[in-house]
Amino acid sequence: METATGTSGSMTKRDLIDEVVKIYPRFSGRDAEVMVNAVFDSMTEALARGERIEIRGFGSFVVKHRQAREGRNPKTGALVPVAAKRVPFFKVGKELKLRVDGKPVGDAPPTPPSSSETPASL
Repeated sequence: METATGTSGSMTKRDLIDEVVKIYPRFSGRDAEVMVNAVFDSMTEALARGERIEIRGFGSFVVKHRQAREGRNPKTGALVPVAAKRVPFFKVGKELKLRVDGKPVGDAPPTPPSSSETPASL
């Protein structure tokens, strides 16, 4: 699988910075790096505060709370306590889901008219 940057299988932060420079050549590589890092830092800080991040057409990031539980050591099978924790969770948006699946975006099937919208001449 080829990405827009020509690497196979994944896109790194460096690839993302290079894409910003390619799309906006008026910014230097250092400026693009600062901008990309600022976006990620802002998102990280918001999630650390427990805030929800919603990016229309892309998806949303939320913090989910995992209860404390007992797990098992996979090597020995012994029970081990697992502390409660907060974990980031990403829910993909509808538009991104359609794009990844190769379907057209924004072409919702037409909804049938309701009885109040039906022309009287029929």
